[in-house]
Amino acid sequence: MSLIRIKGLKKSFQGHEVIKGLDFKLEKGKCIALLGPNGAGKTTTLRMLSGLMKPTEGSITFSDAKKDGDIRHLIGYLPQFPVFYDWMSGLEFLQYVGKLAGLTSKEAKKRSLELLELVGISDAKNRRVGKYSGGMKQRLGIAQAIIHRPQLVMLDEPVSALDPFGRREVLELLDGLKKETTILFSTHILNDAEEVCDEILFLHNGEIVESGSMEALRERHQQSKIDFIFRKKTEEMASTLKNHLLTQSILVDGNRISIFVTNVELARKEFLKLIYEKDWQLDRFEVSSMTLEDVFMKVVGK
Repeated sequence: MSLIRIKGLKKSFQGHEVIKGLDFKLEKGKCIALLGPNGAGKTTTLRMLSGLMKPTEGSITFSDAKKDGDIRHLIGYLPQFPVFYDWMSGLEFLQYVGKLAGLTSKEAKKRSLELLELVGISDAKNRRVGKYSGGMKQRLGIAQAIIHRPQLVMLDEPVSALDPFGRREVLELLDGLKKETTILFSTHILNDAEEVCDEILFLHNGEIVESGSMEALRERHQQSKIDFIFRKKTEEMASTLKNHLLTQSILVDGNRISIFVTNVELARKEFLKLIYEKDWQLDRFEVSSMTLEDVFMKVVGK
């Protein structure tokens, strides 16, 4: 069942169109990633969905919105750079946010204690937020976003500023939260989305260029890939391999040349034979399936 439908969504700033007509829907009980490079329009999209920014054109329809159009009870939002009151304890901050969301003092305390346990920082509930690590602050931020039990939680780049340990903590938390609510989070780190999400929205230059479940994306775009890592790369290598009859598409990243093929066994033999004949200095090669990053690079035409 659809929780929210977005149709023809556009946003312009000083005559420059940043979001160029988005059409998609979010299903209840899913974890959806809004993927795209920096500047693709992810934050602008989330701000429009949360009601913090008015679209230039288009519609955003929540299935359970109030008659007056108020959607605040339906959504929770964590911005990319959340601001906390560092002099408050974690428990005090959540109670404060709970009261702002309309909970009574008793309800706010009970819910705050539940969430501190859920996000794994109950031992630090009486510690000042200013003493929290980056990962703990993100966990606290997620807790405040769901304190009023919203149907949709939107998180803007929730792990981008964290170290590997903090990133791992938050990803594990998101994976668990999928049982509680619908999650939409933006990121430019494709591996994170691949790890925890049910569905993907690829945003590029203000447009949705591909969408679907992980299984559907793999089925539509799946190809075998051979990565050749050379000791040094020449223009001849990329040109020759790109124009080979067995090459479907190619990506070049420094000394690594990734070639997508349909018949991987034949391609491996033919390419290794060619490399030997050309006396190109091959360091190693790897045969694998396409990753989410490979799919994204393919659909945006890079």
